[in-house]
Amino acid sequence: MSTTITSYVLCIDDGGYAESLEVRKIYPVLPDDKAASRDYVRIIDETGEDYLYPMKYFVPLSLSADVIGALTARSIDTNTNR
Repeated sequence: MSTTITSYVLCIDDGGYAESLEVRKIYPVLPDDKAASRDYVRIIDETGEDYLYPMKYFVPLSLSADVIGALTARSIDTNTNR
């Protein structure tokens, strides 16, 4: 599976996973066609690991390439400093 961030979603429901998801936070999405076909999304959550969550917990964001680049750079910096 690719670890390339392809898009971002906004969390609208933590689904009872308060330690892993924060409502109103933007999360990076990793490509996972099998998960997407089942209405799940693979994100890098608060643990710094990628996990599958129901897509109903999120809203997809339409962002410019510049914004995606800035968020991706910030995400990489944050994860390497854990």
